[in-house]
This record gives sequence, C-alpha cells and structure tokens, in this order.
Amino acid sequence: MNRRDLFRSFINKSEYSVKESDFAKSSTTALGLGTGMNPYTGAWTYQQAKHLLNRTMFGPTHEQIVQAVQDGLAGTLSKLFQPLADPAPPINYNVTNDPACPLGQTWVNAVFNPFIPNLDNGRRLSLASWQMGVMLAEGVSIQEKMTLFWHGHFVTETVFDSRVVYNNLKLYRQNALGNFKELTKKVTIDPCMLRYLNGNKNTKQAPNENYARELMELFTLGKGPIAGPGDYTTFTEKDVEEMAKVLTGWTDFVNENDQNNKVSAIFLNGSHHTGTKTLSHRFNNVQIPNAGNQEYSQLIDIIFQHPEAPRFIARKLYRWFIYYNIDETIEQNIIEPMAQMLVQNNFEIQPVVEALIKSEHFFDPEIAGCMIKSPLDYIIGTLKLFKIVLPDSTQYIKQYKVWETLFTFSYALQQMYFFAPNVAGWKAYYQSPSFYRLWINSVTLPLRIRVLEGLTTVGVPINGDTYKVDVIQLAEISSDPSDPDTLIADIANYLYPKELTTAQKVFLKKVLLPNGLPDYIWPLGWNEYKNNPNDPGKKAAVEQLLRGLLYTMCDFSEFQLS
Repeated sequence: MNRRDLFRSFINKSEYSVKESDFAKSSTTALGLGTGMNPYTGAWTYQQAKHLLNRTMFGPTHEQIVQAVQDGLAGTLSKLFQPLADPAPPINYNVTNDPACPLGQTWVNAVFNPFIPNLDNGRRLSLASWQMGVMLAEGVSIQEKMTLFWHGHFVTETVFDSRVVYNNLKLYRQNALGNFKELTKKVTIDPCMLRYLNGNKNTKQAPNENYARELMELFTLGKGPIAGPGDYTTFTEKDVEEMAKVLTGWTDFVNENDQNNKVSAIFLNGSHHTGTKTLSHRFNNVQIPNAGNQEYSQLIDIIFQHPEAPRFIARKLYRWFIYYNIDETIEQNIIEPMAQMLVQNNFEIQPVVEALIKSEHFFDPEIAGCMIKSPLDYIIGTLKLFKIVLPDSTQYIKQYKVWETLFTFSYALQQMYFFAPNVAGWKAYYQSPSFYRLWINSVTLPLRIRVLEGLTTVGVPINGDTYKVDVIQLAEISSDPSDPDTLIADIANYLYPKELTTAQKVFLKKVLLPNGLPDYIWPLGWNEYKNNPNDPGKKAAVEQLLRGLLYTMCDFSEFQLS
C-alpha cells in the first residue's frame, strides 16, 4: 500500500474529506509578494479579525472575534499586547507521597527530595497539565503564543527538578514581549539552561562548548553556508572555543540554608578562565578581557552587534506568525525592515511583532489559511472553537486529569510542551522544505480526524465524563440559523480561514438535507424546535442533522488550516 492509499484507508472518502494531497500540494513560493510592512488600512471584518486572533492566540471563540470587529484593529492590538499577571502556579493533584506539598497546594517553592521515587515525575506531570489549562484560559492575549515561541527557541527539554523547569517557563512568559538581548542574557545563566547544555560543568579546567555553540547556531545568529574549514559564515570553531572560555564559572546551586532548597545560578571565580579571549574575523577579532561574572553579558552584547543577529530572529518571528518560505522579495521587503526595527529598538520584541501583525503583508488574502495548525493550536483551538466545557477549579483533581489527557494527546500529535525532540526545537518550524506539513502524517492525521469525529458525534470520553459539541449552540452563531444557506455560510466562516467554494457549500447543503430533502424541511424543523425547546423529539431531530453537517465540515482539509 502506498502512502496516499494508507492515508485514505484511515479517513472518510467524501469528495471534500481530508487527504494527504491537500497538504502536500501547498505552494513553496513565498506569499503576499505585493505587500510589505506598511500598516494595514483595508477592510476590518469578521475574516480579518479572525485571522489576527488565530495567528496570535491558540484559537478565538466566536464572541471574541465579534468583539474584535467592534474594537477595531487598534483596539484589538491593544488587548493582545496588554501585560498580564502570571497565572496561579501549578498544584499537586496526583502525588500522595510529596511530604513538602499536600494535595491542592503548589509545589513550585516546596522542598524537593530527589530520593523520593516518582516525586519529580508527578510534579512534571502537574506542570505539563497546568500549562494546557493556562493556554485554554489565555483570553485575548498574545502572551501565551509568544511564551511557546521562546520555549521552542531556547529549548531546554527535560531537566531534573520541575521547579527549575517552571521557573524557566516563567522567565519566557515574563519576557515574552520584552528585550531579546536581555532575555538571552537571563537564559544564559538560568539554572534550567545551565543544566541542559552543560553550562554548570563548564570550567577553566575543562571548558564545555555545548552552550557556546548553540548560543550562536540556534539562539542568536544561525549557521550560514560553509566558507572554509571551521568557518560557518556567521561564526567559526575558534569562536566556539573562545566563547566557551568566556562562559566558564557558572553553575547551578541548591541553597541548603534556604528552607525551600531554592535552585539558583552562582558564579565561581575559581572556575572561570581569566585570560583574554580573542574572537575570529567574524567578530572583527575583538578581544574580551577578564570581567568575572559580567563577562558573559559583555559577550552577548558583542554577539548582538553581528549583522545577522536581527535578521535571524526576524526570520523566526516571520515563520511563527506568517509563513515558512522566505524568498529574496520577502527578505528585502519584510525581513530587512524588521531587522532594522530591532536594531533601532535595541532588540525590543514588541514593536517588531506589533508592526508585523498589523502590516498590509500580514493581512494579504494569500496569508490566511497557508499554515497547518500545530498540535497545540489544534487541541486548544478546537476546544475553544466549540466551547467545550471542562471541569473548573472547584474540581481541581478532575480538572487536572482532563488537562493531563490533553497533554497526553499532544504527545500523540507530536508536539509536547517541555519535550521538544531536540535542542533545535520542533522540526515543523525549521525543517526545509516541509516545515508545517510535518505536522500531518500517517500517525497524526487519523488521530486528528478521530477526535473531531468524537466531539461532533457521540462525544469523547475522559475520566468518566463525555465531552462533545453543543451543535445547537454552535448553530446559533449564525445570523439566521433557520436558513440553510446562511447557516452553512456562517458556520464555515467561523471554522475555516477562507470562504468555501460554491460547490463545497452545495455539497454541505446536501449533507444538512440528506436524501434530496427540500430546503423548507430545515427551517420547518428548526422553527418547530425553537417554538418547543423542551420537546426531546424535536431537539433530537435538529441535533441529528446538525451533527451530520458539523461532522462533515470538520472532515474538510480547511479545518486543519490557520
């Protein structure tokens, strides 16, 4: 069986159902070539508001989109960038052998005993489950989308002691729209990064080059074409060696005098290489004399003077918010202006992100629908889209168990928070030529489809409860639910990034009214239900037709796009 046949064996075979080819045929050319960074001044309708919220959040509700239309572009941007307080920390919901943290209490400042079996596993699961809940409760804010951006940029993967991992994520959240240069400095001596890339073992006696290499290759400059032996255009092997010496002396430390055994970073002068370090011609042969615990900060200032530093992060932001392919026109019209803006603002991120997402390029019609939803966008966005009601904090154990199930599902869909596959992050954000299309494969597509089938029909069972779409509530987002054409058009406008074709709408109308039923049957049935909402028979008749419609609409490939 070839790969295409394998895909088709997993899914429905309706004329408009999801097929591998729907994603494989995505254009590899850059989009919106005729547009640039000038502020968008075009129409501000439901479609534009939905596009903005889809790309800056983990999926908006219908009510949030409608409110964004009323607020206007400027008002919506103001909400998206409004600073938020940190969410309440994760709690112990499943570990009974945690002597420092009773059930229902947070463990983020509690003593950690590494000799208690499975203690950190329980805390890590609490952290991961909690983060799913934080994304679900994001509101109209870009903060969580940017937190994930930095989490996938400064990858730390699995590090022992979940308090360290929690504080690392808190660092990204608090600096989500702050200064990239200063964030890089904070990450460099963050205990989580020190542990992950062996910075805590980097001494003058045995310099460790892991972090120095990734600092340039993955975090700030990128690796350019090979220009010669050990010369990667942006940096050289000599730079890796010399920067590793600059970074010696830092380690993580558990303060035994602190009642919480707090983990922090400390500088050990005796482990620091005190000689002068000389970088290569890629950094103008600059010399870095001994500066003790401030030397790492001076090094990062030097790295950020490299002309590739602003371009590198500009490209990553572009791929995060707009599209993966960057050709010469996009490089000139979008990336270079973003890079210049970064330099002018001393690497403050918010002005650049705001300029990008309110640009005429961002709102070019070709940009909408060109992304495949990431697994986290798909999971969180679908639940919000369909307003699935989950347990609240008064049932915190049940609430966390549901979040835990969502986290487990993210593993199946191949994007787990706190578990990036490697130090470069998730391949969909950097692996050429496929990029986002890597999210769809013979494992993940059937799972995406099956969950939608469950939500739209019999429901999805989680820990003894069943969750499914309230299809009548969904139908009532329509300006006229009694009219089949208006109903289909309005729901499609909500579910998809672009308007459906006439042929697709005709097909869906046949689904809503099967077996050649005439148009008047739907308004007749809908109005009978509305006039007798407590009649179970009339309600069941309407629900059955709506579930058939929604089931089919979610089977369209357009539902997988953003």
